[in-house]
Amino acid sequence: MDKHIISFEGATISQDKKVVLRDVSFTLDPGAFVYLIGRTGTGKSSLLKTLYGDIKLREGKGKVVDRDLLKMRERHIPDLRRQLGVVFQDFQLLSDRSVERNLDFVLRATGWKSADKRTERIHKVLEAVGLEDKLKFFPHELSGGEQQRIAIARALLNEPKLILADEPTGNLDPITSEEVMKLLHEINQHGTTILMATHDFGLISKFPKRTLMCEDQQVVEVKSKS
Repeated sequence: MDKHIISFEGATISQDKKVVLRDVSFTLDPGAFVYLIGRTGTGKSSLLKTLYGDIKLREGKGKVVDRDLLKMRERHIPDLRRQLGVVFQDFQLLSDRSVERNLDFVLRATGWKSADKRTERIHKVLEAVGLEDKLKFFPHELSGGEQQRIAIARALLNEPKLILADEPTGNLDPITSEEVMKLLHEINQHGTTILMATHDFGLISKFPKRTLMCEDQQVVEVKSKS
C-alpha cells in the first residue's frame, strides 16, 4: 500500500486534448489539509476531476487512495468514488427531493441495501454537520450555508478517507464561509484528508495550512511566510 493518500509524479493533465498541467509531482499524507489555489483557468478543477475519475490520466504517474489513475478503467470509477467525498461550489443537491431523500439516493447508489442502516447513517452525518432538524426540508427551503453543510454531509456518507472540495465557499457570504471552513477543519481533525480548491485568501490566512498553487501549467508549493 502507498503511504500517501495522493501521489503524482511527472503527470500531465489534459482536458479536451489540451494540456492543462504538466510535470505534476506532489504527495499528500493521510490526515492532511491542503489548499489548492490559482487563478481561474489554471487547472485547479481539472486536477480535482482527475482525482475523482472525471478526467483520465494519460501520462505520468498518479495515485489516489491506492488507486492507479493511469491504469484505471471506466468500470472502476464508481468504486474509486465510494472512497472519496466530493463537495462542489454549487452544492448539486437534487431539488425535487428532501434532504433525507437526497442522502438516501447516494447510499442506495453506492450499495447500501439495509433501509435501517441507511437511516442510521443519514442521521449520523446530519448530526456531524449540525443539521439533524432539516431532515424533511427541501433544498430551496435552506440557506446557502445550510445547503453546503448538507453537501458536506453527503460527502461523508461513505466515510471517505479523502474529501475533495472545489471552491466550497465560493457561493457563500464571509460569515457563512468561515462556518463552513470550521466544519471542514473539524472533519479533518477526525482524520479525514481534505484537498480544497479556493481563491479565498482571507480564509487561507485565517485558517493557514499547506498550500499548492496552479500557475503556468505547473503545480508548485507555496512557501509559508512564518
